[in-house]
Amino acid sequence: MRLFAGIDLPDDVRNQLGALLDRLCPLAKLAWTPLEKMHVTTKFIGEWPEDRLDEMKRALSEVSAPGSVAVSIRRVGWLPSPRHPRVLYAGVEASKSLNALAAATEQTLERLGIAREDRIYRPHVTLARVRDRVPLGTLKDTLKTSELSDFGSYQASSFFLYLSAAGKYTKLQEFRIHNS
Repeated sequence: MRLFAGIDLPDDVRNQLGALLDRLCPLAKLAWTPLEKMHVTTKFIGEWPEDRLDEMKRALSEVSAPGSVAVSIRRVGWLPSPRHPRVLYAGVEASKSLNALAAATEQTLERLGIAREDRIYRPHVTLARVRDRVPLGTLKDTLKTSELSDFGSYQASSFFLYLSAAGKYTKLQEFRIHNS
């Protein structure tokens, strides 16, 4: 099973991002992310044996953070860079509470044998992936000249364990965020 932990987006933020995609999709042939798949990953888990799924759920139920998690979706950019784009993303301001949740998840899952990330946690919402070499000039020009700075903010009171299979994300379990 391919798993990850993440925070869902509320409808108002999802609608703001949907309006953006309505404008951008016609400008380039990218693999655009369907709105229902948009989320903020807090920990990519990777392959996990199905017979140990209950162990994973128990571990995630122990993750604690300092109260609800502040999430603000702001700006649009390219990963790894505008010169070598592979992912178009909406940035997530890494609040102290979001960083704390990601770190607590990382620490908890390390005890199950899941390796820590080597890189700094940089939360984002994937809007599209560049699969083939396609012209991006019009899309990049539109992004430079558009007012794309704020897609909404919210307080997340839970996170989810997701299964990624056959191009779909399925929420396996919700975990309430509880204080440390």
